Amino acid sequence: MLWLLLFYVLLLFSVSFGVGRNLTASDFYLGSRRSPWYVVAFGMIGASISGVTFVSVPGWVESTGFTYIQMCIGFFFGYCVVAYLLLPLYYRMNLTSIYGYLEARFGLSARRTGAIFFLVSKLTGSAAKLYVAVLVLHRLLFEEWGISFSMSLVGVVAIIWLYSYRGGIRTIVWTDFVQTFFLLLALSLLLVNVVGLLDVDFSSALSLVGESDYSRLFVWDDWVSPRHFFKQFLSGIFVVIVMTGLDQDLMQKNLSCKDLRSSRKNMLVYGAAFIPVNLLFLSLGVLVITFFRQTGVEVPPSGDELLPAFVRYAGPWALGCFLIGMLASAFSSADSALTSLTTSTIVDVAGWENKKGVFARRSRLVFHLLFSLLLILFALAFYSFKESSAINLIYTLVSYLYGPLLGMFAFGLFTKWNVRQSYVPFVAVAAPLLTYAVDGWLNATFSYKMGYEMLLLNGGWMFVGLLLIRSGATSGLPDTKGSC
Repeated sequence: MLWLLLFYVLLLFSVSFGVGRNLTASDFYLGSRRSPWYVVAFGMIGASISGVTFVSVPGWVESTGFTYIQMCIGFFFGYCVVAYLLLPLYYRMNLTSIYGYLEARFGLSARRTGAIFFLVSKLTGSAAKLYVAVLVLHRLLFEEWGISFSMSLVGVVAIIWLYSYRGGIRTIVWTDFVQTFFLLLALSLLLVNVVGLLDVDFSSALSLVGESDYSRLFVWDDWVSPRHFFKQFLSGIFVVIVMTGLDQDLMQKNLSCKDLRSSRKNMLVYGAAFIPVNLLFLSLGVLVITFFRQTGVEVPPSGDELLPAFVRYAGPWALGCFLIGMLASAFSSADSALTSLTTSTIVDVAGWENKKGVFARRSRLVFHLLFSLLLILFALAFYSFKESSAINLIYTLVSYLYGPLLGMFAFGLFTKWNVRQSYVPFVAVAAPLLTYAVDGWLNATFSYKMGYEMLLLNGGWMFVGLLLIRSGATSGLPDTKGSC
């Protein structure tokens, strides 16, 4: 397996070296807006899927069936909202960081508040994704070599840092393209492998999936269930709006396309791709469970253990495919996170976007290193707590940390009020706390545990809070026509 991993890492370094030469600040932040839309679209599939999806979604089948597709359908409509509402605004304002909109609308305090919430949420979410991917790689490979989890984690982050810090977003766009190819190749080969082990053809495999007890797609009858269609569908829409449209990481790649038309085309294509790709992940889960039951092997109690347990039984070929898929997903989610965290800190918090020369290069280097170290520390914290349901954790974090961003952008887009900007950070902190309190009260009083709808409540509290601190004057955005 070692030679396979070495080949993959050397391939990434080759791509990084090839596209990362003669770097300018514009290349680091936005790739000089020369990224081909189809390359960005394909790479975004891998960046958005991550190792958490690769491990968790197949394992979800036993507890939730195919109902995750309800959320994926919502994802697509969320991408439509971003493509037709937010992207035109960002391109018209010629933004490097999307939180520049908050400064234009409300002032510098709002921009820094939005950026800080992004930094905390992105760092935490990326660390959770990285923890899951490295933990699986460690248990299946590195542990056998006597390497500790912490050393496995440091090694993976070091590789990511080495190929990403020099080229910025220009490198990330192309390395993500390569990594998505290997991720989808690994998924396809695992499907071929399990179908072969079941000794059926693909037509029969489709019948097995369709006729299984897990094939239920929609939940209409139980409105209390977090899997009810409208809860999942609406959550999918708003999760995409905040995790993509209000997220510097993913929007930075979209803004690296040459114009709005290319960026919109990219977003709609990869948004539509989520439904069939996740159907394949869920189908893989059904077929793996079927294989376990036919061979008398106990199905793992935790969904996150399903696929790792399968590749141990399926032989070295399946193990190799799985390891490459996990490595690709770990790299593709963490590399762009480091770049966007560095960008937002320099541009939004420090205000050094226009710095040039040695100072600009050193500041990018320092913050890239700093966030690499923080990513390691956060992932080690997850390892200490032994968090097993990382995908649920990530969506919960999204609900609490992206809610204030949702409220700020909604208030800016749908009202003309100014706000007393010195109060914005306090309102942004109060909104998640109120959401947490309401969730606890509903659970204690009505035994109702909120799901991803917490995001809407959180954004609603932020919106109401901004209404309360609005100033008497009204405001619109400065005239940005012709700026890009």
